[in-house]
Amino acid sequence: MASPLTIHYHRDFDGMVSGAVLAAILIDRFGERVEWKSVNYDQRRDWESFGAGTRFAIVDFHFHPRAEYWFDHHPTTFLTPELRAQYAPSARWAWDETSPSCPPLILRHARQHWDYRAPERFEEMARWSDVIDAARYESVDQAIFGDTPALRIARALTVAPSPDWTDQLVEAMTTASLEQVAERADVEKAHQRASRNRDKALEQFPPTVIDKTDGVLLYDASSSKIRRERFAPFYHHPDVVYAVGVIPTRSGFHITCGENPWNPPERGLHVGELMETYGGGGHRAVGGANPPSLDDARRVAREVQRALVAATQGE
Repeated sequence: MASPLTIHYHRDFDGMVSGAVLAAILIDRFGERVEWKSVNYDQRRDWESFGAGTRFAIVDFHFHPRAEYWFDHHPTTFLTPELRAQYAPSARWAWDETSPSCPPLILRHARQHWDYRAPERFEEMARWSDVIDAARYESVDQAIFGDTPALRIARALTVAPSPDWTDQLVEAMTTASLEQVAERADVEKAHQRASRNRDKALEQFPPTVIDKTDGVLLYDASSSKIRRERFAPFYHHPDVVYAVGVIPTRSGFHITCGENPWNPPERGLHVGELMETYGGGGHRAVGGANPPSLDDARRVAREVQRALVAATQGE
């Protein structure tokens, strides 16, 4: 009997739904035994040896030539030109950088290649994945205070009680609806905690702002005492077109950069490609990178702000 297939998924709502959808399809269509394990940008440092000696799939994350199944929608998915040259669409691999999120890509591929018709709960997950990953919220208020099951789960993820908690939720998503997952006691507890953090973050954000030049906001929330709210810059400063920030992570410090979804720039840069020059990646409107130190993160953040200011001015 073949060993279990580990599905590595990016540790966010989009990636989790992708992991659950692919798992359900592989179990249903091919009788696979699957496991789940999240992956994040700090695990790219020795990408060539990633998953050595194991069977694995990757969803919503960088291309790997040894992946038995691979699906992604990030334009910066190929870490080197050599890896890009090894990719070709197949029955097990698909890439579509025009897809707002990864689950719809997987569902479309499964219909075309594996004659799989997804249940409505997966279609609903895919719709919400598009909203959350592509920031297609109706308003900044919905993004921050939205209370649908999908948005409750997404907010709960910001206070995951353990590194493997998301693996448990992905497994639950393979058989349960978003409403059922959101009603889990551990998810509700995390959501309540995350909501308190959100309110604190909105209070704490204004003093973190360092500079606002030509619609590009720069902030430093690198202190572990400061709560983070992704859309706080646009809640407090609806006039800006970009926000660039320094935030802490479990492995160091992260540069986060994104367009204002409700006031996008008339001229700008591809944020993911800009962040790729600093070892990160992302999409046209949002991206990030993990510099090696806080000093480096602050330096990069200022460089990114300057590049975006120049772009918005048409320089």
